Amino acid sequence: MAKHFETLFKSKEEKEIILSVKNLTIEFSSDEGSVYAVNNVSFDLYKGETLGIVGESGSGKSVTSMSLLRLIQEPPGKIKHGEIIFHSKKFGKIDLLNISRKQIRSIRGDEIAMIFQEPMSSLNPVFTCGNQVMETLMLHQKLKRKAAKENTLELFERVKIPNPVETFAKYPHQLSGGQMQRVMIAMALACKPSILIADEPTTALDVTVQARILEILQELRHDRETATVFITHDLGVVAEIADKVMVMYKGNVVESGTVLDIFDKPQHPYTKGLLACRPRLDLKLNVLPTVGDFMQTDKEGYITSISNAKFKSVGEALLNNYQVENEHRAEVAEKMKSAPILEIKNLSTEYMQSKGIFKKKVNITRAVNDVSFEVYPGETLGLVGSSGCGKTTLGRSILRLIEPCNGAIIFEGQNIMQFSQRQLRSLRKDIQIIFQDPYASLNPRISIGEAIVEPMRVHKLYDNDNERKEKAIELLELVNLSATFYHRYPHEFSGGQRQRVCIARALALNPKFIICDESVSALDVSVQAQVLNLLNRLKAKFNLTFIFISHDLAVVKFISDRILVMNKGKIEEIDYSEDIYNKPKSIYTRELIASIPKGNIDDIRKAMMRRKLRDKNKGNRLSA
Repeated sequence: MAKHFETLFKSKEEKEIILSVKNLTIEFSSDEGSVYAVNNVSFDLYKGETLGIVGESGSGKSVTSMSLLRLIQEPPGKIKHGEIIFHSKKFGKIDLLNISRKQIRSIRGDEIAMIFQEPMSSLNPVFTCGNQVMETLMLHQKLKRKAAKENTLELFERVKIPNPVETFAKYPHQLSGGQMQRVMIAMALACKPSILIADEPTTALDVTVQARILEILQELRHDRETATVFITHDLGVVAEIADKVMVMYKGNVVESGTVLDIFDKPQHPYTKGLLACRPRLDLKLNVLPTVGDFMQTDKEGYITSISNAKFKSVGEALLNNYQVENEHRAEVAEKMKSAPILEIKNLSTEYMQSKGIFKKKVNITRAVNDVSFEVYPGETLGLVGSSGCGKTTLGRSILRLIEPCNGAIIFEGQNIMQFSQRQLRSLRKDIQIIFQDPYASLNPRISIGEAIVEPMRVHKLYDNDNERKEKAIELLELVNLSATFYHRYPHEFSGGQRQRVCIARALALNPKFIICDESVSALDVSVQAQVLNLLNRLKAKFNLTFIFISHDLAVVKFISDRILVMNKGKIEEIDYSEDIYNKPKSIYTRELIASIPKGNIDDIRKAMMRRKLRDKNKGNRLSA
């Protein structure tokens, strides 16, 4: 059977090459010296093919993709040497690095389009979504305004934007993250490009929206034979969509091959680390393996040794960290014998929009609708659901950062709904929150040491600032950061390091209860594994209780004892984490699980077969 699949996907001679990158090297300069962000990278892209480029932040994958459209800012960036040969409809076979600015501008958005990672920063906030897509059509396709509007509405329907006419007149800030990303995709598809570059297009989107976006990209591949460069750190997504995979680390390609080869027989220790550190739905792990378990690096992250690695294979890493699910269930049942630390009774939270000069209240939305549940000491309760289900509103309502309209929030026997603001400020010591975006959570003007000391000072912990500083340094070291970082500022750290700072700050007040609101959703998969392991260690060390909010069911299953599934402000079901995955009671939960890219070998083979059959059927239709 395996041989059959291999022969299906070795027919490169039947395909037409559309892009060839040869020995691409890109250098970035700073006051501290120069660094090669991309080092001698070469690859070929064929018509109708999807190439997945994977790697962590700093691996060079986004810089590589931006160089294809000459979007590298010079200075500080500089393309030292290399070729990017593109088979253009307008200009024939050309090197994109040696054409005029006018020519590259005519290719951008027309023959080669790009979907950027963050739609909010890519869309112009002062123009409606419809006008921004129309502009692309009027510029490249020379359409009149009426025809451009008709085409835009058709594109909005194609990417499954709800109420296309209403969305046409809306501004970006009026849409959800998933809707904005679909507008970006519509804009990228507007001119029927030969190549589509998708740079982390599904990061931080819930699995149902992600599944639809991947489906749209697959349809584009089959209907228009568009070649796609798909950039991500999520190997599960790559397994779902890619034909070939290129793994990058520190600007170098460390491994490349078919998606089946990379997942079934990874060769490089970095690739093995990336595959092993993904949270699994089919296994219960005590600890997530990390890239550091497969190779040793220096302070700059460069590989120094693989001979002394803890694990040699993905299977060995998973087997070493495997936990029997019945044992985990028994541990959770034991925790539930004690009195709950938190009881939520019939909690509801409403949002109201005002209209007119008299601020008449219209369009009341009940984001949390009559919700009741308990959380037990030492437990991690996972809270999952798609965007707009009410999970973040629920988390903030528990802290009264958003005021509920009715219900009870009983923490250690006291109904905090009856607390005054002064009592609430005192309660903040015991209940902390870690937000999704660590950069937005930290004041850029104060050092990270001061950020950790500040809450201790506000709540009058310890006798003086010297003692508080000692405690802050102790916390930095606890979350695996150096004491020398105390005087540094947030912009000097990576996303994973900043999130560790936020965890240290949350621990500064010795809390009993922490709400983690999408606290790992935007992190690289290897950094995410480190942070999840850290949270579990801290939970055991300090007997902490967590509510862990996420749209990623695989992450929630790893870290949670029980899982609560929300939909449209209500609880769909709550159960042991293993049972939610193995025996979901709700249709909605089953749909969530079905939307998750699994990344196992059987699913990869099935996806490859589906793509091959669709290509074959299309060929038969065209020949007929």
